[in-house]
Amino acid sequence: MPRAMGETFEPLTVVGVDVGGTFTDFVVLEDGRMRIWKCSTTPADQTQAIASGLAELGIRRAVIVHGTTLATNALLERRGARTALLTTAGFADLLAIGRQNRPHLYRLSQEREPPLVPDEWRREVPERLDASGQVLIPLDEEAVDEVAGRLASKGVESLAIVFLFSFRNPAHERRAAERIRARYPHLSLSLSSEILPEYREYERTVTTVVNAYISPLVGRYMERLAQFLPEGHIRVMQSNGGVIGPQQAAEQAARLVLSGPAGGVVGAFFVARESQPDSPAPHILTLDMGGTSTDVALCPGAVPYTPENTVAGLPLRLPAVDVHTVGAGGGSMAWVDAAGVLHVGPQSAGAVPGPVCYGRGGKTPTVTDAHLVLGRLHPAYFLGGRGDVSLDFPVARSALARLGQELGGLSAEEAALGVIQVANATMERALRYVSVERGYDPRRFTLLPFGGAGPLHACALAEALDIPRILVPPHPGVLSALGLLVADVTCDASRSLLCRADEALVTSGLLGHALGELSEQVRATLRAEGFPRPILEAALDLRYRGQSYELTVPLSLPLTAESLSRAREAFHTAHQQRYGYAMPTETVEAVTLRVRGIGPVPRPALPRAPREKEDAAPALLGLLPVWFRPDSPTATSAYARSLLRPGNRFSGPAIVFQYDTTVLVHPGWEAEVDEWGNIWMKRTGLEAL
Repeated sequence: MPRAMGETFEPLTVVGVDVGGTFTDFVVLEDGRMRIWKCSTTPADQTQAIASGLAELGIRRAVIVHGTTLATNALLERRGARTALLTTAGFADLLAIGRQNRPHLYRLSQEREPPLVPDEWRREVPERLDASGQVLIPLDEEAVDEVAGRLASKGVESLAIVFLFSFRNPAHERRAAERIRARYPHLSLSLSSEILPEYREYERTVTTVVNAYISPLVGRYMERLAQFLPEGHIRVMQSNGGVIGPQQAAEQAARLVLSGPAGGVVGAFFVARESQPDSPAPHILTLDMGGTSTDVALCPGAVPYTPENTVAGLPLRLPAVDVHTVGAGGGSMAWVDAAGVLHVGPQSAGAVPGPVCYGRGGKTPTVTDAHLVLGRLHPAYFLGGRGDVSLDFPVARSALARLGQELGGLSAEEAALGVIQVANATMERALRYVSVERGYDPRRFTLLPFGGAGPLHACALAEALDIPRILVPPHPGVLSALGLLVADVTCDASRSLLCRADEALVTSGLLGHALGELSEQVRATLRAEGFPRPILEAALDLRYRGQSYELTVPLSLPLTAESLSRAREAFHTAHQQRYGYAMPTETVEAVTLRVRGIGPVPRPALPRAPREKEDAAPALLGLLPVWFRPDSPTATSAYARSLLRPGNRFSGPAIVFQYDTTVLVHPGWEAEVDEWGNIWMKRTGLEAL
């Protein structure tokens, strides 16, 4: 099994491993040096690709920091554990009733996905608490035994226990779990009072059921992963942008659902901050385009967080990095509907069979195939020219030519440009959603593209949104894996308050008591992970009286009446920013208290070199024909990223080849390499606000 995280470990090799839809990325920090590697993802068992990559890198003894899509895929594909629900009498149909939301407002006939727990496995027992947590009906322990026996006999693997108002008083849930564990120790249990002690019955039930649904899979996955690293230990990225040990990851697997995208945002913000010492709070828009999807986030001087996300149509009310995902990636497939309209995604060719040009049996053209046909990818420079992955231009062009015929006789290049434009439109909407629709002006932000395909689309998206600057880090294709290595160890805890956010909340001791208990809870978790004195942060979910939605604002520590006053002022400001108005004279309610414990980890120093001459000619590989418009290709300067030096400048059209990605500089853009090896691109004649 992996060693405890706090244990001394020498020699120290740290490996960030990010599993994507097409490739699994590795970043290795060893003796102050950084190495990167990519290998094809193995969807059937992600540990196979990890084991293969570690072997190719020659690593046996290391700290593995892992971002995984296992939990997400289990929800999307509905292949979790056989899960049951035990709840208060009269509430078994809560999952089926849900919220009366309409994903498609004007679609007359809509079908919802069936609940994760089928009807016959949603069971009730007599018990009841009131809204303050007082017992109205005692727990019927014999009924608990009888229901648990029936479920176990039907092969149920995991059980979610969700009783009404257990967030006020967890005694009934804990007693039921105690009796079930004594008789059926093999049964995995998830208690809502441990997973999500907050009000809103539907969201609390769904989140607890999701945890029960995927925890057995994550637990087995962690055990398999440990077998490949018998002399090391493992940390796992959570949705909240922090890492944790494998035991808590298995017990609270719902916290891993956005594991991969969170690492990317953390890595992007780290690079932007470290490469701008005079701007410790950079304002960036992140664009993470991988093989299956694109994740975008807006960082207004800090990594953004949200208390709730929706994944596979299911509301997960757990802290997460605020990332918006769309189905546009390098492997997104292009297709024509019955009306002759071109679509790109959300279906993806993934790692198997992959894009047509990979020669693994793919037949439907993808975004990657379109880039190859347009000259934006080159077989000789893809993945550094590795022989195990090659690009077949003729088969990609044939696939795009067939698509062009379906679109009314377009050429392969015209069809390819159409594919890129449709994919760009999808990503542009995503960027507008996290910026313009939330009251932010994208012209005040720097676009930071990464992932294997992000730098290919950055200029087009920046032009569409009038973003004046683009920052391309030295290794954008593996930035999510780097983000895993700079993420702190974290633990989140929360508790519903549901009271007025006035001075009485402090003087009564209610807020202080809750803060003390949650603080001790996160301290205990982080002590077990090797951090005896974690940093504590607090926040409040606030709303105006009568509202049914909240905004999360910081609560400064130590707690005072002034702390609460500043939180209320921050809420008014945030409400004005998000919704365009504020009501400072209205009563503010405190809905939920949130506490985060942080165990800081040492961060690597990014290599820095002095600026040299501006002339980038030594890195020039030659001129290549690249298609930017349908009439003819444009002679485009091609550069080797490994030969570019700090201070080098060049103008678009240009293309930069490197091992983990390809950077496309459109006409009208200028590029410069800074001391950290970042490429800064600026649009001619457009200045930042």
